[in-house]
Amino acid sequence: MTSLTDRYLAATLRSVPAGRREEIATELRASIADMIDDRTAAGDEAPAAERDVLNELGDPAQLAARYADRRLQLIGPTYYLAWQRLLIVLLSIVPAIAGVTVGVVQATVNDNPAGAIGQGVVTALNVALHITFWVTAVFAVLERLGTPLHLPAWNVDQLPDEPSQGDTTLIDVCASIVFLVLFIAFLPWQHFQSVIGDGDRLPILDPALWTSWLPFFLAVLVASTGLEIAKYRARRWTWPLVGVNALLNLAFAVPAIWLLLDDRLLNPEFVARFAWLRDGGLDTVARISVVAIVVISVWDVIDSVVKARRAQR
Repeated sequence: MTSLTDRYLAATLRSVPAGRREEIATELRASIADMIDDRTAAGDEAPAAERDVLNELGDPAQLAARYADRRLQLIGPTYYLAWQRLLIVLLSIVPAIAGVTVGVVQATVNDNPAGAIGQGVVTALNVALHITFWVTAVFAVLERLGTPLHLPAWNVDQLPDEPSQGDTTLIDVCASIVFLVLFIAFLPWQHFQSVIGDGDRLPILDPALWTSWLPFFLAVLVASTGLEIAKYRARRWTWPLVGVNALLNLAFAVPAIWLLLDDRLLNPEFVARFAWLRDGGLDTVARISVVAIVVISVWDVIDSVVKARRAQR
């Protein structure tokens, strides 16, 4: 188990410039050791002395700001961290939920599938702007009035269990899940709703794939959503998660590339409606799509491997 001092150093150093981390780590570790020695010389037990010293040093984010000469004063140093943490949580969840909800309502209840995605994006942006404005305004008023927040004092029990450079943030997970949910929603949407503007329901993807590959793709996307949740619960990439991620990327990429190269992915009637697709454009779309799928899949696997290796250090 990593010591409290190691965890405190890791929590502090992640917010300071990379070029100064080694210098600050050496200086801070020596200072902590000296303060612990002073307390143990006075008769304190070493574990209790370590806890008392770290509690006295305070929140690692505030200490990191002092080392980096970074002033926490958008709202004010007393309120800044509470404002920042609340804003991050709200922006990572509420706009996505609002955008997806409005998009689904527009596509189903209001029978406006063509504008569903646009309405969802506009709603999400508006909600994000309102959240940012009102949260900032409320904290600014609280600061001007000198209203105490009565937040619990920071202590070492709030430190992460282990220092890790591969920690998974809630923002990253929420963004990935929103993208996957939109992709999952797109597959049935493109089949049942008009996409060419003349009132005809013309699927983009070949309807015959609903008896074979499209349900498989949906299952892979749902499994990928589960992987994002498992990754967040683990707080980092682990090697079993890396293996599952690689398998899911292969499970999606291989059949998608095969269908593209075999001209079986797009609906033939959809292709026939557009002259540029009929006259060689389909091959161009297929080649670009194959390259994009390969690059995204390989990058995702390499990124997970790199983060898993960092998490082990």
